Amino acid sequence: MLEFIARVPYQAWERMGYLTLARYRGRSALARRVFERIVESRAEQDNEQWHLLILQDLVQRRGLRQSFLLHRLAPWLIAFFFYHVSWLLFVIRPEWSYRLNADFEDHAEHEYMAYVAEHPELETQPDPGSYAEQYGQHGSLADLFRQIGHDERTHKHDSLVNMRTPRITT
Repeated sequence: MLEFIARVPYQAWERMGYLTLARYRGRSALARRVFERIVESRAEQDNEQWHLLILQDLVQRRGLRQSFLLHRLAPWLIAFFFYHVSWLLFVIRPEWSYRLNADFEDHAEHEYMAYVAEHPELETQPDPGSYAEQYGQHGSLADLFRQIGHDERTHKHDSLVNMRTPRITT
């Protein structure tokens, strides 16, 4: 559920960036700064997508059943709400949207690290490497989860930096 929802703020920010580009297309310096933010949001969104694909692969490999309500409908409803909250906060005051995302990413990082700490058997289970070409090959599932947790920390840091960066203004 975390990874499905985690992509949402980046999607909202990307959309706002494109709307801003359309509005101010005659100002090349502003357009360049906006486009740089779009590229950053897209990269973080893609990273979250890799996390989701990796986790889905692990669930399928283990033959775990997922209920429609808890693993499809609930994440979609939460993501729908989170998207609109992220978008609205960004419109009102971008720093609030970045702060919300930083808190979400902090939670995700701690969840991954706690999961690894609670499951020492992950240290001896190999990373199946289904997405090694795109995400790297890791020594164990524990290392893979720690890398995902580290990515979440990086996303949190990026959001905190964006909170302190001056707004893109006209």
